Amino acid sequence: MPSQKNPAHVPSGASPLRRAAAEAGGTFLLVFGLIGAALLTSPDSNGVAAQPGTGLLGVAVALGLTVAIGAAVVGPVSGGHFNPAVTLGVAVAGRLRWGLVPVYLAAQVVGGVAGAALVRALLLGSDDGGAAAVRAGFASTGYGMLSPGHFGLLPVAAIELIATAVLVVVVLTTTHPTTGTPLAPLVIGGTLTLMLFVALPIDNASLNPARSLATAVFGGGDWMAQLWAFLVFPVLGAVIAAGLYRVAVEGRESAAPAAAPEAAGPGAARAAAPAASTPA
Repeated sequence: MPSQKNPAHVPSGASPLRRAAAEAGGTFLLVFGLIGAALLTSPDSNGVAAQPGTGLLGVAVALGLTVAIGAAVVGPVSGGHFNPAVTLGVAVAGRLRWGLVPVYLAAQVVGGVAGAALVRALLLGSDDGGAAAVRAGFASTGYGMLSPGHFGLLPVAAIELIATAVLVVVVLTTTHPTTGTPLAPLVIGGTLTLMLFVALPIDNASLNPARSLATAVFGGGDWMAQLWAFLVFPVLGAVIAAGLYRVAVEGRESAAPAAAPEAAGPGAARAAAPAASTPA
């Protein structure tokens, strides 16, 4: 019988609608916090902030905090993915029914665009109505001349693939049904902060197709034209990492198979409690 010290599963009564609401809300928080920090307080990200700003450190910490908070709040409902790449990785790892994947992806896109739209609405109150932020790309991700450091497609592809793969492995490891940790939201948030330290100067850091789509919508045509890279490479990194993780874990645990936790994600690991106490 598997240990119950760190049950990492979604309550069986979580309907697709509740899951969708949780994912939309969490992705909204992620994009609103990240892009708000980038456009309102970080000259390093856009060059137009009126305040002294927090710099890239503040942007990276903002993402880590939003993910940790969102996952802790709604993780027990949906798993707290807030990222299409993570959702696909979790499904490949066998912890989410494939039938739920479209529900998660649609909710994440809606939540992400809504978060970016709120930031855009707030910028309407600035001196230029947010025009400078839009001209600068609205903190969108890009390569070549649209990269903060003018990095080419190859290093951008590498950082998106590698950083997202690392993220998915951390997610799957910390939310494992028997060896996971109730500190999973904090560990995953910290991982994202660390990855952003490297990725922000290269391509403004995606690791999340919903985040890149949300800002490209407001950034405009040039940014939309490069969006494909930030759909393909994070997903590719997530799928490869999840596939290798599943092979490794199944090979190690084949002698003692246990039911995989459905929809385990950054917020799915919970504090010690008997399974019977989990709400249905």
